Amino acid sequence: MSAAIGDRLIRPIVTLAGLLLVWQAVVVISGAPVFILPGPLDVLAALAEQPVVLLSNAAVTATEIILGLIFGVILGGASALSLAAHRGARRWLLPVLVVTQALPVFALAPVLVLWLGYGMVSKVAMAVLIIYFPVTAAFYDGLRRTEPGWLDMAQVMGASKAATLRHIRLPAALPAFASGVRVGASVAPIGAVVGEWVGASAGLGAMMLHANGRMQTDTLFAALFTLCLIGLAVYYATDAIMKRLTPWRPESH
Repeated sequence: MSAAIGDRLIRPIVTLAGLLLVWQAVVVISGAPVFILPGPLDVLAALAEQPVVLLSNAAVTATEIILGLIFGVILGGASALSLAAHRGARRWLLPVLVVTQALPVFALAPVLVLWLGYGMVSKVAMAVLIIYFPVTAAFYDGLRRTEPGWLDMAQVMGASKAATLRHIRLPAALPAFASGVRVGASVAPIGAVVGEWVGASAGLGAMMLHANGRMQTDTLFAALFTLCLIGLAVYYATDAIMKRLTPWRPESH
């Protein structure tokens, strides 16, 4: 067990070290100036120079991502359950889902900022819009693909539709729901940062815009690196929660 854990820790460290070496080699070989392509040491220096600013902006962006993920999962799960339980909901809600995906979600960011302001609400709403569809689609697909034999057995035993949904269809669809939530966790930072790019006074996206305007590319990369760490933390935390939610699902190695 300890050897497996050590192997899991060593591989990402070796991969990260290799990527940093390639990055530094590209900087040295190309001779690119710092304002075009800073090296890893320049980015590390930028991280060390302004940790308070980076952490305060990272806290704003992380809050937007987490809130967007929570509300997106709740809304997407409720929508999928409504689609599975009510034929009328399928008739009215499915076309709305298709239309919302036909529209570029990023194009709605300026509208959301206009309606909801430059604060956190518009960024959370943007993240919710991006997370909502994969969660709804995956969960609804899982609810539709319940083993027919289980449904026939429930019908023979006189189970009600509510009992069948609760005890058979819902547990059977949890792995699909978990997959949708994982996808939502991976794209949640996109919604928050795009909202910050459109208009924000705080957050890593706003910090990246300001750094880009001042040609402080090392600071821009430092903010991007911090955003990457937040995204990885959110994803792996979500993955751990989903594994606890579906303990019977075997893991492939």
